[in-house]
Amino acid sequence: MKKIVIIGANDFQNQLILKAKEMGFETHVFAWKDGSVGERTADYFYPISIVETEQILEKCREIQPDAVATIASDLANITVSKVAQGLGLPCNSAECIRISTNKYAMREAFTKAGIATPKFYCVDCLEPYLFGMNLPLIVKPTDRSGSRAITKITDFKDLEDAIREAVRQSFEKKAIVEEYIEGDEYSYECISYHGKHTNLAVTKKFTTGAPHFIESGHRQPCGLSEEILERVHYVMKRAMDALKITDGASHGEFKITPNGKVRIIEIGSRMGGDCIGSDLVPLSTGYDFMEMVIDVACGKEPVIVQKQEPQTAEIRFLFTMEDVEKMHAYETAHPEEIYRISELDLSNLGHVSDSSSRLGYYIIRKSGKRK
Repeated sequence: MKKIVIIGANDFQNQLILKAKEMGFETHVFAWKDGSVGERTADYFYPISIVETEQILEKCREIQPDAVATIASDLANITVSKVAQGLGLPCNSAECIRISTNKYAMREAFTKAGIATPKFYCVDCLEPYLFGMNLPLIVKPTDRSGSRAITKITDFKDLEDAIREAVRQSFEKKAIVEEYIEGDEYSYECISYHGKHTNLAVTKKFTTGAPHFIESGHRQPCGLSEEILERVHYVMKRAMDALKITDGASHGEFKITPNGKVRIIEIGSRMGGDCIGSDLVPLSTGYDFMEMVIDVACGKEPVIVQKQEPQTAEIRFLFTMEDVEKMHAYETAHPEEIYRISELDLSNLGHVSDSSSRLGYYIIRKSGKRK
């Protein structure tokens, strides 16, 4: 039987575990043991933290997998690259992983490639030259995802505290401070094989807004015009080349400014989280994105073919008990549109601070003409 190693075991990674099993793979899953669903669904579960790369690699030499993969996690993506390289399996280069998982290195790569980017600095404390930047500003850790420690600054008096919190949550203890990009936010879902990039979907993103911009929902199709989408494709594919992305999924976040410019926020060399790649893309396009990810991880060219009729797809995240009640009301009124409801975690009720602390989510789908 073919074997696949999957890094991570949470709800988002579980979709990859289930897909791999459906494809006939024996699944070997590595993650810190905390009761995540993937511990139960995996054929073999190893209670090793995803940052313990050498331990995972040593065990994988015994397993001898055909592929190593993950979705929706920058931290797991770093481990996938190191383990796959150690096993001689297909993956993006170490340089690609470095510059696509560090926001400061990413901005530098975009600047070097001539891609428009806001003014930015990497700091570990408040520096005098930051007061010369144009407000508003965005402060975030250089190497975290999931909306952790992101703060919009409209007054310089709040800058020091924002930097301190971003540094505290950063693995390398650094923050990036950059000038804020105005506009509506979207994401770009792509599969690459040997340097050829194929866009599968563009997602309209919804957030809680300032100051922390926690993602509250996503919808596909995005509703952008073909004219704007042509500009998006041009900019995003140039950016993926600048980050040396060659193989696997990628998830790029960008804004359309009020004057119609495409401005990149960041790009990850992995599938988007929040069920964007695992669920919304297949629902809204008919393409089996996770199967493509597994094929590329095995060194196979992905087959890009519709397997089902495209629909409108949306995920809505739960922050309060009012959100939970709205979900149940929607389920009662439109049961045929409910695709999946996650397990609820009320432990963070009243204290949702980033994407990882939301209470849960539900995914809806609507058949009919897509706009």
